[in-house]
Amino acid sequence: MRGYNVRVSPGVTLRAMAQGQPSTFSICVADPATGEVGVAVQSKYFSVGSVVPWARAGVGAVATQAAGVAVYGPRILDLLEQGLGPDEALDRALANDAGKETRQLGVVTASGTSACWTGADCNAWAGDEAGPGYAAQGNILAGGEVVEEMVRAYGETTGAMTERLVAALRAGQAAGGDKRGQQSAAVYIERSGAGVETGSGIDRVCDLRVEDHSEPIEELARLVEIHLRWEVLTRAFGCHTAGRYAEGVELLAQGLVRFPNDATILYDLACYRALAGLGDGAIESLARALELDPSLKELARGDSDFDSVRERPEFSALV
Repeated sequence: MRGYNVRVSPGVTLRAMAQGQPSTFSICVADPATGEVGVAVQSKYFSVGSVVPWARAGVGAVATQAAGVAVYGPRILDLLEQGLGPDEALDRALANDAGKETRQLGVVTASGTSACWTGADCNAWAGDEAGPGYAAQGNILAGGEVVEEMVRAYGETTGAMTERLVAALRAGQAAGGDKRGQQSAAVYIERSGAGVETGSGIDRVCDLRVEDHSEPIEELARLVEIHLRWEVLTRAFGCHTAGRYAEGVELLAQGLVRFPNDATILYDLACYRALAGLGDGAIESLARALELDPSLKELARGDSDFDSVRERPEFSALV
């Protein structure tokens, strides 16, 4: 196994389980090219997404687990924002913690530097791996292959960071995952400038959680699919409010390459094409949208976005 920091203890104790110690595998990642930072996590623990994953656009991402202390997430991000490196931020955060040997933390900065901490009292198998752009870690796992497979899958998968993170969780689970099984999973991503793009003012890109499920990673994958479709619409909406209709047309057309039969994306594309003076394209997109979802007819009848084509007989025939 490459580059591991492995700390093991005699095994899973009833005391640790009774205290609710989350047996967890997670990966923190940064993509300097896109400006995204994020965390994905799975655990035999209720609502792991409310404790483990933390990220801040332009700063980095943190996972705090094992006998996890949620405040370490924002505390370490604050230290990174002050200019400390990940190793120094971990040392500073844990310096006065009497329970540090029960903690496990992963940290990655927005520039891609990373570090991990696995305390000597974390339950076996426990260990981590850090490298450029990632920090992967886990405790109470089937073995070190869980961490190794997360890193491999994230590196080999293409697509959006959300998809790559889900692929990492799937690979970790396929390698044995949490010894005790599955319960909850989450993915959290931020990106510098995302708030400007969408008009929300918040740089959060993705914040999805499965709190309690027999197959939380697969349920998370289903939510990510919905999220990716919604992200196309949200980014385009930022263009609508700014009057950048041609840019909105381009974003939605790109989204259709991935989701060719999404009626809502087609409907919005029809709106943007009408607003951009592309009447023929607007009619074509609207026709396909109504074919997939006839309930959109009523919306189209009163939608002012179609004022430029409303008098065309093709539009009247559609609605």
